[in-house]
Amino acid sequence: MAKNAKNKRNIKKLGYKFLSPNNYAKFIGVKFSTNCKFRTKYFVTKPYLIEVGDNVQTAMNVCFINHDGGVGVKNLYKDLKKIDLIKNIVIGDNVFIGFNVTILLGTKIGEKVIVGAGSVVRGELKSNGVYAGVPAKYIYSIDEYKEKNNNFFLNTSSTDSVKKEKILREVFPESSS
Repeated sequence: MAKNAKNKRNIKKLGYKFLSPNNYAKFIGVKFSTNCKFRTKYFVTKPYLIEVGDNVQTAMNVCFINHDGGVGVKNLYKDLKKIDLIKNIVIGDNVFIGFNVTILLGTKIGEKVIVGAGSVVRGELKSNGVYAGVPAKYIYSIDEYKEKNNNFFLNTSSTDSVKKEKILREVFPESSS
């Protein structure tokens, strides 16, 4: 292995270990706009082919995969010595991606989209929708999501953890025992 490639790999490992998820994403080349909150560092290959809009948030363990190793199946392409199947990933504005989601190559996620935990996403998720499942499917609109959950929204997002716990124990007394 060339010394330069080994040095790059070691620098990438140090970045993974010591940088915040947002700074790590910037460090490895993910293109993203303003007010993004990444809680993941799983960008498998070619992170510079990932584009992220404004106000995008991820939960932990979100994995971005923009290559397909299936082309390595022996004798799949007899005439080609070495090929890759690589596509970009594009995520629009105002998107939330839940815990343990896998986003596959060629995915395009529109604006105002929620992707439920554990989903596997490939293809296009149209704007203004909630998607979940394996593979991810449309569940309902953002407006339906708000209407369905309106009675459960709590104004605690900016509250410190001690105050938040007190509020949550009052709202959910059966869970406090």
